[in-house]
Amino acid sequence: MSLNARFGVDVFGILAGAFVVVASVAFSAPLAAWIGFGVFTGLTLLGALGAVFGKRVSTRVGHGVLGLVSLWSLIAALVFTAPALVFANALGVVLVAVIDLTLHELSTERVVHQLEVRTSEPVAKAVA
Repeated sequence: MSLNARFGVDVFGILAGAFVVVASVAFSAPLAAWIGFGVFTGLTLLGALGAVFGKRVSTRVGHGVLGLVSLWSLIAALVFTAPALVFANALGVVLVAVIDLTLHELSTERVVHQLEVRTSEPVAKAVA
């Protein structure tokens, strides 16, 4: 069993966004903006790579949206240094990552239920 790249990028987006949410409240405005800029730059690159190299259309779209929201957030962190805006953009990144992760897990769960084998015999009899 291997870790799906879509799952990894989405979880990283959630954790990075949560880090920026805390940083925007804990630090002064310029420092929070620079922290947000750095984290959002990394998420933008990660989202762009996921959108380019994704195998499925849903992966490309999900990572593309995450990359675009992160791109807007890093631009806003440079132009507007208000901690409230950095906070709101970080929440937006977390929201996009949670939605993409939920869609990924729902599609994975659907596939598992479709592949479930049903037999009329008990398992003990089928093995013997």
